Amino acid sequence: MADYDLKDLVAWDARIREAVAKLGLNCYDQEFELCDHYQMLGYMAYSGMPSHYPHWSYGKQYEKLKTLYDYGVSGLPYEMVINAKPSIAYLMRDNSLLLQVLTMAHVYGHNDFFKNNFTFRSTRAELTVELFKAHAMRVRKYVEDPSLGIDAVERVLDAAHALAFQRRRNLAIRKLSREEQVKLTMEAAQPKPDSYRKIHRPSEFQAPDVNKVPLEPEQDLLLFIRDYNPYLTEWEKDLLTIVDEGARSFLPMIETKIMNEGWASYWHKRILDSLGLDQGLYLEFLVRHNQVVRPIPGQINPYHLGLKIWEDIHRRYTNPAPEEIERDGRPDRTGDEKLFQVREVERDTSFVRRYLTAELARELDLFKFEPRGSDLVVSEVSDEDGFEEVKETLLRNIGTNSIPVIKAEDADFGQNRTLYLRHYHDGRDLHLEYAEKTLAYVYALWGRECALETVVRGRRILLIYNERGFSTRTIK
Repeated sequence: MADYDLKDLVAWDARIREAVAKLGLNCYDQEFELCDHYQMLGYMAYSGMPSHYPHWSYGKQYEKLKTLYDYGVSGLPYEMVINAKPSIAYLMRDNSLLLQVLTMAHVYGHNDFFKNNFTFRSTRAELTVELFKAHAMRVRKYVEDPSLGIDAVERVLDAAHALAFQRRRNLAIRKLSREEQVKLTMEAAQPKPDSYRKIHRPSEFQAPDVNKVPLEPEQDLLLFIRDYNPYLTEWEKDLLTIVDEGARSFLPMIETKIMNEGWASYWHKRILDSLGLDQGLYLEFLVRHNQVVRPIPGQINPYHLGLKIWEDIHRRYTNPAPEEIERDGRPDRTGDEKLFQVREVERDTSFVRRYLTAELARELDLFKFEPRGSDLVVSEVSDEDGFEEVKETLLRNIGTNSIPVIKAEDADFGQNRTLYLRHYHDGRDLHLEYAEKTLAYVYALWGRECALETVVRGRRILLIYNERGFSTRTIK
């Protein structure tokens, strides 16, 4: 049995909120919910949402998580928190008092990040919970419709889930409307100014084809299929909208995992250091904190990497080393001011690129390894020659950078309504088995032949899916 009651948690929450205000964090109102491990497993399967539409994949995820937990293969998170206004966090009922205090402080770090980081501004936190409730009601309505049923609904959802994150990554960049794209295309097609036009033959104006769909390569594949497949029914279009809106809500979480977890870890430490814990609680805090932020051999722990970068930023803007002053000049702001500025304007890719220094990488023993035969071999370390390669490898595998970039190039390729897609190859080949299955889902939604241009082992090839199934063709 826990050695505390609800009144104790309320009192500690008041103390934490007082510390949060003194430290300058700016949070939404915060709500906490105590739950048992079965409820926590359910929230994990639903990615933290209190409500979600029914789909077999969530039940599968729940059973997987429960099995791993029951057999001691993996544990449960100390907490889960969602980007909502007010923010909602779930605490495990069986946690010790110190663990509850630690996780509440950690939650306020996440809360501040949700409210102030630019990637979350397009998510409309005040509508998050209601949005997912509305999604659930609409999907259940289609499932219960006797003319549709669960099988028809899940066929569309299966295909939509496969494409959910084939979309624009930086939502802070406004997408141009069709009219704006036409205007820019016409302007770009105009002959360039010629200072010697009196002696040159005037350039002939070549009118661009502004009727092409899409006019520019389109990365939001679900919305593109929804808008340009005339044979989709309204309920199918609505399901594609629902899946796209859900992916849009989770995208900032993926894009800021290192920053967000590091930020919450940094501030939970400062908050608890300010609370004047007695010796017993403080010793347990040190143990729990180090369990969360320890490095993990062979992989990146986002809590550890994020925390170390935030601490290094604060140090460099509070007490820089002489060589750093000589190289960069004296800081133009205090450590906390710099932390709040970085928290607002960066995401993982820019955060790591700008603030992971060679000195910090060497301190963290970051290195690059790659397979050679049946072995894994260290190919670069964070020395003077290898640091940039190590950092570039890290950057290619954080956020959504591990998801291939695929864009729709032509909705009527060959004047046959073939959907032509192109993989923007970055040196990493597609896994052909996954590509085949995903292209089958694209075909299921588009209803006509689909072709995907990519590069495999240095050769340009075309992956094709139509009524005859999957095939490949070399592009000469």
